[in-house]
Amino acid sequence: MRVLVYSDDASTREKVRLAIGRRPAADVPLVEIVECATQPAVIKHLDSGEIDVAVLDGEAVPAGGMGISRQAKDEVYDCPPICLIIGRRDDRWLADWSRADAVVAQPLDPMALAEAVAGLIRRRSATRISH
Repeated sequence: MRVLVYSDDASTREKVRLAIGRRPAADVPLVEIVECATQPAVIKHLDSGEIDVAVLDGEAVPAGGMGISRQAKDEVYDCPPICLIIGRRDDRWLADWSRADAVVAQPLDPMALAEAVAGLIRRRSATRISH
């Protein structure tokens, strides 16, 4: 499974990468992390069809993960499930607008993030098998 991690902040990408690890849960495949720091790179990777799950930083600048999530859901064929990292729990309504499949609030809880990503991997595996 290939997991895309997007943030303009290298330390945020590292925290996400460490939280997910090589296998976020015992019942999911090993993951390969693909890091991106710009919106064009995210869209290019999502368009390639080689990404299984995306984790987007909603606080990234200049292009926030919420806007990228909404754009991807509208424009990317067979868009992978997206986990959105939001700055505050009160931003949940914005995550709903962005059509993210899962949401994790800052400060990052590594267990919650790993669980959210594992759930999206399970979902992606199920939809890929059924096609």
